Amino acid sequence: MKHRGRHRRRRRGAALRAFLTGTALALTAAATLISVSQADVTDSPGALRPLSAPADTAPLGLRERLVPARTLDRLAAAMGRPVGVDDVLASADRETNASADCSATDRATLPVTPAPARAYCWDPADTAGDWRPASVTTSGDADDDGVWGAHRVVLAGWTHSTTSGRAAERGLARVAFMDAGDPARLAYRWVLLVVPVDGGRDYRGLSSAISGMVWYQDKLLVTTRTGSADALYVYDLDRIQRTDVDGSAIGRVPGGWSADGYRFVMPAVGSYRFTAGRCARSGPPCPGALSLDRGSAPDSLVAAEWTAPDGDRGARLWRYAFSTDPARGGLLATDAGGRAKAVQAYRTRAAGIRGVLSYRQPGTGRVSWYVGRLPGSRDGHGALWRQDVDGATAARCGSDGSHRCWAAAAGSLSYWQETGEVWSLSDRMLFTVPLAALDRSVG
Repeated sequence: MKHRGRHRRRRRGAALRAFLTGTALALTAAATLISVSQADVTDSPGALRPLSAPADTAPLGLRERLVPARTLDRLAAAMGRPVGVDDVLASADRETNASADCSATDRATLPVTPAPARAYCWDPADTAGDWRPASVTTSGDADDDGVWGAHRVVLAGWTHSTTSGRAAERGLARVAFMDAGDPARLAYRWVLLVVPVDGGRDYRGLSSAISGMVWYQDKLLVTTRTGSADALYVYDLDRIQRTDVDGSAIGRVPGGWSADGYRFVMPAVGSYRFTAGRCARSGPPCPGALSLDRGSAPDSLVAAEWTAPDGDRGARLWRYAFSTDPARGGLLATDAGGRAKAVQAYRTRAAGIRGVLSYRQPGTGRVSWYVGRLPGSRDGHGALWRQDVDGATAARCGSDGSHRCWAAAAGSLSYWQETGEVWSLSDRMLFTVPLAALDRSVG
C-alpha cells in the first residue's frame, strides 16, 4: 500500500539482517545468564476454539465515534498548524543505548529463547520514575514498504502508574517517536496523548494503560483503560500539535498551551466504543493487546482480551477488518450505522496475554496466533505460545525445560514484514527477534 503517495520504498532489509546476525551472538550470551529454574507459566493453552455463534460475537461489536472536524480545526487554529512525524523526529532529544551498554538488570529481562537479534535500553531518566513501556508498533505496520516519508520509525507506548507519582500524571499515556534509520542508534522524542474537550477549546490527558497500539496508514489506534466502554482511541499522525508553555498543567493555560512539560501533544480524532457496554467477564472483552495482520484480506486489526494471569479464565482473540475506502484511511470497516463487527473470533485457555500476533504462512492457508503471557505471579519471565485450531507449542529453556523463556513483563508484538522482524519490549528494554527464529524456537 502507498499511503497518499508519500512513501518511497527503502530496501535495506539485507543490511539490517546482516546487522542482526552480528549482534545476536552477543545477546545470546547475555540471555543465558538469566535463571530459568522457575515453574511453567501454566499448562498448554491447547487449541483455539472458534467462536461463531451470535451470542459469542455480538459482544465484540464496536460503534465508531469521530471527533467533529470543526473541533479539531478549532484546536489547531488556537495552537498553530499541526505537524507530522518528521517534525517530531527532527527534534529528538533522547537516545537508546545498545544492549552491550545496558545494565545486567536490564538485560536480564530479555527473552532467553529465542535470543533477541537487537536490544536497546532507554535513557535512564525515562526508567527512573513511574513510567513503564507497554506497547510497540512501527512504520512497517503503517505502510507495506516499511518507511514513513524518508524514515524508518518505531513508536513505543508508555503508561504512568495509577497509584504513585504526582497525581496529575497518574494513568497518563505517552508515545516515544523513534528514528530507526540507524539500527545501532535510536533517537527519540516524547509525544503526550490527549483528548479534545469543550469543542476543541481545550484538551485533557488520555488515561490509558496503552497496552495495545497499532499504526496503520496515518492513524494510530490505542487501547483504553480496563473497565471502560471505550475500546480504542484513534489518533492522526498528521495532527500533532506543539505546546508553547513549559508547565505541569495539561491543556489551555494563561499564555498558551501546556502538557506537563512535553513539547508535543497528539489529540484524539475518534474512538470505538463497545455497543454492549463496559467490558466485563460476561460481556465485551477488555482489550489488552493489539497488532496488525497484513496477511488477511483486507488488512485487519488483531486483538486479545486481558484476563488476570493468576485466574482461571482464558481470553478471547478476535479481529476487525480495516476499511478499504480511501476516504477512511486507517479506520475500521463499518456499516452504514458506524458499527464495526468482528470478522473472526476464538477462545483460548491462555490468560494474562500481553502480546498477540496473527501470521499466515506464505503459500498456505494456515494461520498461527502467537500470544505472549505473563506468569501467574506477574513477576519474572513469561511464555510465548503459538496456537492454532490444532494445538499449541512453546519454546523450552533451562535445565528443567521451562516454558518461561520469553521476556519479563513482555508487552505487545509487532511484525515488520519487510525485514522479517518481530518487535517487542520487556519492562526495561526494546528488542527484535526474527520471526523465523521465533518459529524455530516453538517447534
